[in-house]
Parts: sequence; C-alpha cells; structure tokens
Amino acid sequence: MALKEQKVEELERMMQESNFWDDNDAAQKVISSCNELKSWTVPYREIKQGVENVKALLPEVVELGDADMLEAMRKELSHCDKVLAEMEVRRMLSGEMDIKNCFLSINAGAGGTEACDWALMLSRMYLRWATNKGFKVELLDTVEGDVAGIKSVTYKLIGPYAFGYAKAEKGVHRLVRISPFDSNAKRHTSFASVDVTPEIDDDIQVEVRPDQIRVDTYRASGAGGQHVNKTDSAVRITHLETGIVVSCQSERSQIQNRETCMKMLKAKLYDKERLERESMLQEMGGEKKEIAWGSQIRNYVFQPYTLVKDTRTKYEVGNIDAVMDGEIDDFINAYLKEFG
Repeated sequence: MALKEQKVEELERMMQESNFWDDNDAAQKVISSCNELKSWTVPYREIKQGVENVKALLPEVVELGDADMLEAMRKELSHCDKVLAEMEVRRMLSGEMDIKNCFLSINAGAGGTEACDWALMLSRMYLRWATNKGFKVELLDTVEGDVAGIKSVTYKLIGPYAFGYAKAEKGVHRLVRISPFDSNAKRHTSFASVDVTPEIDDDIQVEVRPDQIRVDTYRASGAGGQHVNKTDSAVRITHLETGIVVSCQSERSQIQNRETCMKMLKAKLYDKERLERESMLQEMGGEKKEIAWGSQIRNYVFQPYTLVKDTRTKYEVGNIDAVMDGEIDDFINAYLKEFG
C-alpha cells in the first residue's frame, strides 16, 4: 500500500504542473490512474485511522464505563470491517476490463405489459445500486412499453470497477408475482435480460467496416422538447454478421448519437470475442464453471412467499423489498467469490 500512496503523490504533483492540460488525452489517463489508486489508498487510510482511534481511546473509555462511547467505537469498528470486506472483494476484480466503465442494458422478455413492468423494476433497482456505489449514470437509450414499463433501456455506468461489479448481473432475471395488471389476481412469471459490456479505450482497436453494419435513424421518444419531436436524431446500428443491435437517443445530434452507438457496438464486439476466448481456454483447461449466455441467473419471488435466489451461487435472501431498492452487493460479492 505504501507504493500505491507514493504513486498517488507522484501523480498529484504531475496534475499540479502548469502544462498538465496541454495534452488532454494524456491528462485524462493520469487522472484515471490516480483515481484508481485512490480507490485503494483512501479506504486503507480510513480503516487504519479508525482502528488507531479505537485502540487509543479504548482503555480510557472502558475505565470510565461510558456506554455511549463504547457503542460509538463498536460502530466505528463495524464500519472499518465493512470497508475492509469491500476491499477484499475488489481484490478479486483482476480481469483486464474489470476497472472499466460499462454499458448496462435491460430488455423485457415475452409477456407484454407484465414483462415491461419487470424491466422497469430492474432499471430502478440498478439505478439505486449504482448511486449507492458512487457511479455516475448516463441514460443512453430507452423504449417505453405500450401500456406501462419499458421495453428496453441502456445506461452507461461511470466509475472505477463499474464493469467488474456489474458483470455479475449479466443474464436472465425471472420474476414471480401476482400481476397488478391481471384483474383475476393470478400469479405471473416474467423475464427480462440484462447485458453488461465494458467500455473499451481508444487504444484497443476493433475494426468495423461500413459494409458490416446497417445504420437506421428515427425520431427520439424521450424528454428533450421540440428537437426530440421534430428531428430524426436517434440512431440504431445493426452489425450484420453477429446480429448485435445498439441504439442511442440521448444526444441532441445524430452525429453524436452515431458516435455513441459505434462505441457501444465496438464494446459488444470486443466483449463477445473476449468471452469466446475465455470459454475456449476454459474448455482446454477442463474448467466447468462457465456461465452460459442467456441463462437464468436469478429468481425474484413475491408470492406466495418472498425470496430472491441466485441460481449460480445459491445465495438467497428473503427481504425482496431491500433487493429491489438496490441492495444487491451480497449477490455480486457471492458471484465474485465463486467465479472471480
């Protein structure tokens, strides 16, 4: 950790130099490297300071028998333990792309309005989780449901290790509940798929030729005033060979939306190649813990009992309301501990 702190000091000195912003790309890389290192050094200092404070005050507090101070110290140690556990989990994020920002997409499965409502519930869950993790969230594209909910939505999560954490959510999510849209109050099963891909840097080359894609433009359907309603600024790009489709309507101009679409497409193509390469290596090495694309990864049951259970790790909790409010770190941590 001492080496990391030394490197942070070195990078911070570079950031204070008068010519630091002469090369914007290089400056951004320095800032990114500094933030990555701080994600380790800041919590380390927090834990160290908290433990030292408790250690110094404990004899006096015990002697005085101050119950309030003892409780405050207990909470301080509990907080330090939580931060340490988070650092231990992050140590498992050693993949080449784990530290990157990512694109997270949710698509409603078959089931009409019920599935669209489930996609919206998942969207809310991930937004709350991302906010709690300190990630910045950008809405790139959304398609509203015909009656309620959403057919699809794509977010960009920005922050250190966004992909490393969010990759645990990739797959099919299954909901079981009494549908609010069914006048007979029958139980319904709905599905939604979640896709997560890392944002790739400009120095990673992914070739996409014009003859490999089809570009469609259409009228954006979200907030944005007259511009959104009167201009075909939204862009959809289809990669003909793989069938991968990406779309964006968050920017005001068609050019900007196209650029964002190309970034997403290249990220998906790169991730597809990376996963295929890892799968081949696992087969050669005899590994059997591959998670198949499109597999059902988690069940959310509202009735006749409440239970959220991950089918990969078998981790489960009964407090489904907390999960839907974004408390999914335990599921993610269980996945990382088992699959890395």
